[in-house]
Amino acid sequence: MGTAGKRGLITAAVTVVCAITVLAAPGTAFASPTPPAAPTPAPTPSGSPVPPPAPPNKDLEAVREKLESLYHDAAVATDAYNAAEEKAQKQSTQLVQLAKKIVEGQRRLDALKDRAGAAARQQYRSGGLPPEAHLMLSDDPGQFLDGAGRVLQGQRATKAMLDEMTRTQQDLKLYAADAAAHWRELEANRKEKEAARKKVQKQIAEAEKLESRLETQEKERLAELERQAAQKAQTAWLDTGVLKDIQGKASEQGAKAVSYATAQMGKPYEWGAEGPRTFDCSGLTSQAWAHAGRPIPRTSQEQWRQLRHVDVKDMRPGDLVIYFDDASHVGMYIGDGTIVHAPRPGRTVTVTGAGSMPILGVVRPDA
Repeated sequence: MGTAGKRGLITAAVTVVCAITVLAAPGTAFASPTPPAAPTPAPTPSGSPVPPPAPPNKDLEAVREKLESLYHDAAVATDAYNAAEEKAQKQSTQLVQLAKKIVEGQRRLDALKDRAGAAARQQYRSGGLPPEAHLMLSDDPGQFLDGAGRVLQGQRATKAMLDEMTRTQQDLKLYAADAAAHWRELEANRKEKEAARKKVQKQIAEAEKLESRLETQEKERLAELERQAAQKAQTAWLDTGVLKDIQGKASEQGAKAVSYATAQMGKPYEWGAEGPRTFDCSGLTSQAWAHAGRPIPRTSQEQWRQLRHVDVKDMRPGDLVIYFDDASHVGMYIGDGTIVHAPRPGRTVTVTGAGSMPILGVVRPDA
C-alpha cells in the first residue's frame, strides 16, 4: 500500500476513534468552540412533568477546565513520585554494592590480621627474639648472608602487609561513610515519594468526586466538550501545514518501540505503573523503548531533559512528543500526525492527534 493510502487509512481510523471515544487529552490551553444551541423541547401533554433544563455549556466547560487542572496537577505529582522511586531504587542498588564491598573488605582485613598473628606467634616460638637478633648470633658466614636476604624479604613482606591493612581499614571507613550518606538520601527520597503519592491521590480523588456529581447526560456532554477541544487543537495544529513537512521514517528500534506501545492500546492508565497490565504516560514510553533495546529515563521530565531534542518537522515514528511547559505529559509519535499515549486516570492507552495538547517539544531516544 502506498504512503498516501496508508496515511488516509490511519487518518480515517483516528477520525473514527475521535468520534466514538473520549480521547481525554489533559491540558488547560484548549479552547472549546461554542456548541450548537440545544433543540427546543417538544410540547408535552397537559399535566406531564417538564424535564429540568440541562446545565448551560459554560458550566460544563468550567467543569472540564477544572478536571484538566486537577489531572494535570496529578500528572506533575506522578512525575515527582516516579522520579523519587527511580532515585530510591538507585540508592538501594548502591547500598547493596557498598554492603558487599564492606563485607569483602572486612574479610580481607581479618585475613591480614590472621597473617600478622601468625607472624607474632612464630616470633614467640623462636624465643621472642626478632629474626635480626638470631642472625647476629650466627657464626656461619653463609648462613648469615642467606639469613640477611630472608630477613630483608620478610621486612618487605611485613611492610606490604601492614600497608595493605592500613588501606583496607581506610577503604572500610570510606565505604561506611558512603553507605551512611546513601542511606540518608534513600530516606529523603522515600519521604519525597510519600509526599508525591499523597498529592497524586488527593488530586485524583478531587477529580473523581467532581465527576461523580455529574448526571449521565452531563457526562456525555462533558465528553463531547473534551472531544471538541481535542479536535479543535489538532485542527489548528494541522492547519499550520506542519504535517506536510513531517516525512521521517522510523528507525529499526523506533519501529519496535511503536509496535510495543500500540500493542498496549486499551490497557488502563494507572499512575506510577510501567506495565504490563497498566501504564502511566512515561511508563508506557520508557517500557516501549526498553523493549526496543534502548533504556531511557523513567519520567517525562527527565526524558525531555536528557534525550536529544529534534524539530517537530523532523520527527519520525518512535520519537517522543513532550507536552505542557512543565513537561508533565508524553506520548509516542506513530506517524500521520498522531501519537499513542496513556492519557490520565479513568482512561486507557489510546491514539490521538499529536497536536491535541500544547507541544513543548520532541525528543529522540535513538539519536
